[in-house]
Amino acid sequence: MAKWGRRRILQDIMAKSGTNVAVWAALAGNVLVSATKFAAAAVTGSAAMLSEAVHSLVDTVNELLLLYGIARSARPPDRVHPVGYGRELYFWSFVVALLIFALGSGVAVYEGVDRLTHPVALEHPAVVFIVLAVSLAFELVSLVVGMRAFRAAKGELGWWQAFRRSKDPPAFIVVFEDSAAILGLAAAAAGTAAAVLTGDSRWDGAASLLIAVILAGVAGLVARESKGLLIGERADPALSEAIMHTASGIAGVCRANSIVTVQLAPHNVIATLSLDFFDHLRAPDIERAVVELEARIRSDHPEVSALFVKPQSVLAAAAGLQDGGNGMTPDGEVGDG
Repeated sequence: MAKWGRRRILQDIMAKSGTNVAVWAALAGNVLVSATKFAAAAVTGSAAMLSEAVHSLVDTVNELLLLYGIARSARPPDRVHPVGYGRELYFWSFVVALLIFALGSGVAVYEGVDRLTHPVALEHPAVVFIVLAVSLAFELVSLVVGMRAFRAAKGELGWWQAFRRSKDPPAFIVVFEDSAAILGLAAAAAGTAAAVLTGDSRWDGAASLLIAVILAGVAGLVARESKGLLIGERADPALSEAIMHTASGIAGVCRANSIVTVQLAPHNVIATLSLDFFDHLRAPDIERAVVELEARIRSDHPEVSALFVKPQSVLAAAAGLQDGGNGMTPDGEVGDG
């Protein structure tokens, strides 16, 4: 299990540094893109372009909030917050989801409905296509950087499985935002092309509404995952299995009954173990066993910031499970050790 721990440490270091780079890359790209889109929207009067400009502006604010959340979550524990500030990152990730929905999708809906009910001819449509092409180049660069960071974090998991299991919202938020931006650019280009070919500017409004749907979908996915982490989500099951295996190998431990873990931050986990010690052991013997267990866990899994051990017989642990207590593994089953 030590090998798994070292490999996981390396992945965490790579993922953390990669995530920061991805957020900064997305921020730089969105600052340039949003300014260009607003200028193009003012020149052409395109509702889809204005929706895209607001989209990029919201993404810019989102990156700033994520960087702020990353910095705040890194603060050390204190008396008021004894387990640290890790969940601030999850809070600001949830705020990002709300902004994507309320501002990005909301403005796109307003502009789309307004253009459908009050058609206005597009001016200088060539400007729209030029800006969309330039924006696409920026977004593709940002997406490549974001996907590299997310690939380093996901390990051998599939992309969707890695997203569902991810404990690091900025990693997947950047990928989602850039993917949504590229889809939005495609929608804006299609709407503008249809408006130019048919002479009906309502296609521009329809493209704005499609952008709103894309943004609402991304906001829903980000909000769902961030909410789960914010209210308290288990750690990676592989980590729980590794801790149970380590506990079972400690001298004096008869059986590792169960484990409960809580993810506080991307690299911060609290674990509670129910252990059955041999009946002949005295209190000092149990204390030595617990100290040895803590030392091994810290060595193999430094992301475990706090480990709580509950001496408990197998029967007591089973009774706690039946009564709806906390003697459960993250998978909802009594651990076999």
